[in-house]
Amino acid sequence: MKPSRPQRTRPAEPRPATQTAERIQKWLAGAGLGSRREIETWISEGRIRVDGLPATLGQRLTGREQVTLNGQPLVLKAQAAPRVLIYHKPDGEVTTRHDPEGRPTVFQNLPRLKGARWITIGRLDVNTSGLLLFTTDGGLAHRLMHPSHQILRSYAVRVLGSVSDAVLARLQEGVMLEDGPAAFEGLTDEGGDGANHWYRVSLGEGRNREVRRLWESQGVVVSRLIRVGYGPIALPPGLRRGQSMELTPAQFAPLYQAVGLTGPVETPRPQRTRPGRPGTPKPPRESATLPSRRRPPTRAK
Repeated sequence: MKPSRPQRTRPAEPRPATQTAERIQKWLAGAGLGSRREIETWISEGRIRVDGLPATLGQRLTGREQVTLNGQPLVLKAQAAPRVLIYHKPDGEVTTRHDPEGRPTVFQNLPRLKGARWITIGRLDVNTSGLLLFTTDGGLAHRLMHPSHQILRSYAVRVLGSVSDAVLARLQEGVMLEDGPAAFEGLTDEGGDGANHWYRVSLGEGRNREVRRLWESQGVVVSRLIRVGYGPIALPPGLRRGQSMELTPAQFAPLYQAVGLTGPVETPRPQRTRPGRPGTPKPPRESATLPSRRRPPTRAK
């Protein structure tokens, strides 16, 4: 009997590394673990370690390091393609993952992700409804929220009573709030009936309750507030409250352009033709995550 030959073992392949090292905040934010601000807080609190040592702000990673968060290892895999989601926030929901008061949160109605998580782009208070953007790209979220980029937020505002021209002028010229001067960059009259009147306003920053506080500084009561736009993205008119819609790379590319980033390139898929009708492409599927409509029941003949 011939002696069996020893089996050859393949050496373990090293983890792939990037061509250039990237800052730890950018890497982890791009992997969808959180916004850069959140990751910077985790680093300052000592919750992130690199090769057994506490991470430092601005530390660069190549992809070969062993990184842990709260003692749990993180896989430094290649960053997945970013995703962006529109959510129509209703009144009564809070913009947080967990609420100590037990109120419903905006994250409860979002589609679940595997290996990533949704990051909010800005916030809306509990009594404000409308457009709320989410992304898996922490770097994009950080830039869109940073005051230096002056991304316009547009709102539909319903106020009680009439507002004088002098008040409207002051709101655009600037008033002093408790956290500094503020003003609407745009203000248009949208009309109204009875005691209610609608205005459309825009701001280039997102301070806490800034729209409401501006009106309240002039003694005007806001009875309803809806965000209708964030930068180049508008709230779709057919998107109902509590529903979400995922954007295609072509649709959210203007967000990257608005903050000076290069967005992902969408690779076109070959279109299939219907049998018997050469050259007629099959219509693309909708990207919305809206529930399908039920067909009406058929009547008995």
